[in-house]
Amino acid sequence: MIYYRGVIMKNQYFKAASGMYINYFLLGMVNIILASNMPSLTEQWDTDSTGISYLIAAIGIGRLLTYGLSGVLSDKFGRKPLVIVSSVVMGVFLIGIPFSPTYEMAFVFALLAGISNSAMDAGTYPALTEMFPESAGSASVMVKAFGSLGATILPFIILFLTRNELFYGFAFLLPAVIYFVNMFFVLSASFPKSKSDPDGNEEDLHMNRFITEPKFWSEGVALIIIGFTSTALFTVSQIWLPSFGQEVFGMPSSSAIKLLSYYSVGSLISVLLLSILLNKWIKPVTVILLYPMITLLTVIIILTIHSPIVLSISSFFLGASTAGIFQLTIAIMTEFFWRKKGTVTGIVATASSLASVILPIATGLIAKSGDISHIFLFDCFIATIGILAAAFVYYRYKKLTQHQTIFNHG
Repeated sequence: MIYYRGVIMKNQYFKAASGMYINYFLLGMVNIILASNMPSLTEQWDTDSTGISYLIAAIGIGRLLTYGLSGVLSDKFGRKPLVIVSSVVMGVFLIGIPFSPTYEMAFVFALLAGISNSAMDAGTYPALTEMFPESAGSASVMVKAFGSLGATILPFIILFLTRNELFYGFAFLLPAVIYFVNMFFVLSASFPKSKSDPDGNEEDLHMNRFITEPKFWSEGVALIIIGFTSTALFTVSQIWLPSFGQEVFGMPSSSAIKLLSYYSVGSLISVLLLSILLNKWIKPVTVILLYPMITLLTVIIILTIHSPIVLSISSFFLGASTAGIFQLTIAIMTEFFWRKKGTVTGIVATASSLASVILPIATGLIAKSGDISHIFLFDCFIATIGILAAAFVYYRYKKLTQHQTIFNHG
């Protein structure tokens, strides 16, 4: 972390990078804000937990419909406009939800959140790889670190509001205000000029890295699959861990909601470690293979050992092992197909948004049909697919490069 922070501080784009990381700190809150306020929202719109899961799916639909376009716009018009627009639209979502009189109106605001998220990703990830070309993996995974920090803090904000009998909507309004303020901060920051035709230095950097050109229809497709499975794995945990704790382990509501905090702490610690390890010692392709293996083992443990303490510890490891995979997948994708960073980011992110649409709906249906444990059996299946895709990418990366796959040297 010290090394990477030094890289940022010396970089001319420090202000822009800081603004983008603040956006993702707030996005970490947004990612769990609907699930964390489920009792208040179900009462407000006279719906149930499945109805809120469909609302979460609407955010994914917004992403799904716009990621492809956002990626193309990012390559065409630059990264900065998309980052600025995303802040404004996300602020509108956060103000709109607590004041929506109907479920249908809330659904529209959720779609806007998805549109904002797609613009944010398509602008931010390519910008970070251009600002920090020698540490793109660390720069990308730090997005997850800030998101995890936001997700760690939100449950405590909600707990404070609940204990003091304050309006639950303040948990939405606070990040909305910060989004609007940060928009002006980013507006005055410098961004690198994104080029459809990279300069000679970037071309030499990438051409010297690969023995042969990566193929989109092999390793590219495998990375798209990982984009789906990585998002699917953390979506299941973020939505259903508290319900799983209550229904299967008999935990009280206050203890069950803390599982999300343990999850977020694990996620945060994991990505902070990655930001150090990725600089010198380990490659992203190793992480995207190792982490889903840990996820699979952890889910098997919570399905077989019914103990609240084990579930709490396992929540930490679930957070750690699902953290940063999506970001590292994008980093690898833009390394392979660097001439169109915005476009390929949009493609991987589209797969991710597809998961964020399908998983809340599919798991909501599974929950309605009976045993909530079946949701985590389904999670095991998804983790296995992710492992197989990552093993293929690992193999292909080793074939395409002249470097060791597992460790970095220098």
